[in-house]
Amino acid sequence: MRWIRSFHEQNRTPMPYQRAMLITLTGNIFLAVIKSFATYWSGSSAMYADTANSISDVLYSILLVIGLWMSQRPPDLGHPQGHSRFEPFAALIVTLSMAFAGFEAGRSSFTRFAEGGQPIILGIPLMVLIVSVITKAIMFIQVRKMARETVSPGLEAAAKDNISDMWTSAAVAIGILGSQLIHPLLDPAAGFFVALLIFKAVFDQARENLGYLTGAGADPEQQKEFIEAVKKIDGVEDVHHIITEYAGPKLVVDMHINVDGEQSLNQAHTICDKAIAALTAFPEVDRAYVHVEPIGYV
Repeated sequence: MRWIRSFHEQNRTPMPYQRAMLITLTGNIFLAVIKSFATYWSGSSAMYADTANSISDVLYSILLVIGLWMSQRPPDLGHPQGHSRFEPFAALIVTLSMAFAGFEAGRSSFTRFAEGGQPIILGIPLMVLIVSVITKAIMFIQVRKMARETVSPGLEAAAKDNISDMWTSAAVAIGILGSQLIHPLLDPAAGFFVALLIFKAVFDQARENLGYLTGAGADPEQQKEFIEAVKKIDGVEDVHHIITEYAGPKLVVDMHINVDGEQSLNQAHTICDKAIAALTAFPEVDRAYVHVEPIGYV
């Protein structure tokens, strides 16, 4: 059995994380502040729902900073496989704060709906929502780029949340306009819609990150790609066993390959190293374990 030093340890740099976290934390604090002001000024329940969402975004940004910082720590005696599982764990905690925001958005909207709603003065709320959509679009582009560079579920969740927030702010804007132009109840109705968007994002993120924490493996298409990459190596006759498992946001691959049993140990060793290199060249693979066996052994 051969083991290669973690691709995660060799190549993953904290700089994209630092930039992404600075963008996320700064942007969310800015939006939470201006939305709080707009909510106080307008009394809009839809605006209140969006503000609750932004405040939860600030909380998740702080938790994500902590989770990403812990995930970057090198392996030690207590965590010989590294600390990468802290990242999806932090992302799961994020979903709890988002769930609370969704509950608060729904509660506020229900109360306002029961009271009959009220028309919302346009001015400041609409300006704030336009600024919010533009800010979130910029944050999405920047954070998604860094998430793809680092294969980070935490940053991917943050990027997806930015898209969700853009739709949320657009729904709030429609609700506020509708309360003035069509019927006052469109404001709390938009608040209900915001709550539903938040809960959908909670469900999607919880499902994904639970997979990272509970030993889910690569899908069949990914496993096929790993096998085909190794079969292309000169000297590999067959691949008869593969197991993949997420250790945090990246995969650990355990593979058995067949080679000519008559060749020297040095030759088999070289083939094994090439197989490990081929597997860890995939950005979603953190570590690879390759066992070499003679042809005909299964």
